[in-house]
Formats: sequence, C-alpha cells, structure tokens
Amino acid sequence: MENILFAFLLTLLAGLSTAIGGLISVLSKESNKKFLAVSLGFSAGVMIYVSMIEIFVKAKDALVADLGTKNGYWVTAAAFFGGILLVAIIDKLIPKEANPHEVTKTEEIAAEGIANKNKLMRTGMLTALAVGIHNFPEGLATFISALHDPAMGVPIAIAIAIHNIPEGIAVSVPVFYATGSKKKAFWYSFLSGLAEPVGALIGFALLMPFLSNAVFGIVFASVAGIMVFISLDELLPAAEEYAEHHYAIYGLLAGMAVMALSLILLA
Repeated sequence: MENILFAFLLTLLAGLSTAIGGLISVLSKESNKKFLAVSLGFSAGVMIYVSMIEIFVKAKDALVADLGTKNGYWVTAAAFFGGILLVAIIDKLIPKEANPHEVTKTEEIAAEGIANKNKLMRTGMLTALAVGIHNFPEGLATFISALHDPAMGVPIAIAIAIHNIPEGIAVSVPVFYATGSKKKAFWYSFLSGLAEPVGALIGFALLMPFLSNAVFGIVFASVAGIMVFISLDELLPAAEEYAEHHYAIYGLLAGMAVMALSLILLA
C-alpha cells in the first residue's frame, strides 16, 4: 500500500509540473531558450538511458522467465514497439497547431497582438486537451516504474516533470494572450496536468486484476517504448528548436550520466 501511495504522489507531482510552465509563461516576457533546451535534453537523456538500460532489460527478464528465452524476447520487442506505436498514433490524431510538443515562444505569440483572440483561445483549449491525452500513457509509465522500483521511479518522475514544463507553457501562453488573465492561464495549465495521475490510476485499476510476470513485462516494455518515442520525437527536436544543437546534446548526456549515477548509488 505504501508503494502505491508513493508511486501515485510521484505521478501527481510529475503531472502538475505543467503548472510550473504556466507560471513561467505568465511571469516572463521571453522564453529562456537555452535553459529550456538543456532541460528538455536532460529529460530525454534520463528517459532514453533508463528505458534501454534498465526498463527494457527488466521487462525481458520477466517475460523470459515466464515464456522462455525466444518467446520472451519476441514479446518484449513487440511490446516495446507497441508502446512507440501508441504514442505515435496519439500524436498523429492531434492537429499540429494544438500539439503540446510544438515549440511555443511567448514573444512570438505576443507579437500576434490582440486581433487573434478567438484563434488563440481555441489553440489553448485544444492544447490543454492534447496535453491531457498525452499525459495518460506518461502517467502510467511514471506510476508503474515507481511502483516496481521506487529508486528508479524518482528520476523518471523528475524527467517527466521537466518534460511537462514546456507543455504547461504551450497551454498557458495562448490562453493568457486570448483572455488577458494570468489566473486563467495558470489554472488551465494546472488542470491539464491532472490527466497524468488520473491516467495512472485508470491504467493501474484496469491492469491490477491481471498482474503477473508476463503482464508486468509487457507493460514495462511498453513503458520503455513510450519514453524512447517521447524523447526522440518530441523532446530532442523541441530542445533544438529552442537553442543550438549542442545545448540539447549537453543536456542529453548530462541526463544519461545522472541516471547512470543514480542507478549505481541506489543499487
């Protein structure tokens, strides 16, 4: 029970970091591009390293123990690419202008002026919905990781939280310039993050009656796929949009190093 509560609190904190993005956007006149680039790269580094070095291996071990070496490896690979496919489909169904992973620069939206209030408000609402949809699988990924291994769950939750900050910016900026209300902009970004813990609870409730070595392995391999796709398709391209290539790569390598160190120290 303690592990479930801990995993839920981590997921809640990771999800609600969209509110940090909302706060940044309403308090600053310009995006801190270098900081965002390094942060997004760092988040990608943590996710890629833990997915490929830790989560995929644990999923394979669980499935091999249950299904045998060859079948276990096949199912692990299928579940990994299944996780990738799930997020890819979600991204495909969301209009580009509402995609929370399209870079949102505060100063560019401000330059559009007040004339496009309705368009900006629609963009904010669609983006909030898109963030909520994205956060369902991300919430499950954070929750399952923390539930299985709290020491591994903490850095994953931090990486997801960093990744959610630009999503909060993407929601709050158009809402602020459409309404002129900092309070509304902040609350929309805050509420969009609630989908993460909700997604974790729904996913866990659906999976709990069927939890076994095989189910755990499939879910864990899917989580690895989800996080690798998010990193390669969303975080790194966004990081490079915010600043020059090297800032994103420095952040990526730092994230990998911190994840490796944390796994060694907490082993």
